[in-house]
Amino acid sequence: MKFGDVASLVQGEALFKADTSNVIIDHAYAADLLSDVLALTEERTTLITGTISPQVIRVAEILNIIAIIFVRGKRPSKQIIDYAERLEIPMLATRKTMFETCGLLYRNGVRQCKNRSALDD
Repeated sequence: MKFGDVASLVQGEALFKADTSNVIIDHAYAADLLSDVLALTEERTTLITGTISPQVIRVAEILNIIAIIFVRGKRPSKQIIDYAERLEIPMLATRKTMFETCGLLYRNGVRQCKNRSALDD
């Protein structure tokens, strides 16, 4: 799915203007614990989270996360938004819960990333 289609689907608001024409969201991982994201997420996925700390952007940078969706009406600070904009990591904010967001994306073809623990099996 294109980033703009995801924004419409989850009734999300882009947190800064960015060229997202090449951002295709086909895999996602949802977590609030950043240690889980670091341990279990593969690169080039979309992060769905309610955590709004600067560490979210640092983790996204390390893992080459292609987009972040903040759920439950959470909105990061302007400094965090500016940081993500500098790194060109598009972000959405939605009032939907993590469960709703994941369900909507899954129903529309977005799949769970192959997490590292599953790769070890």
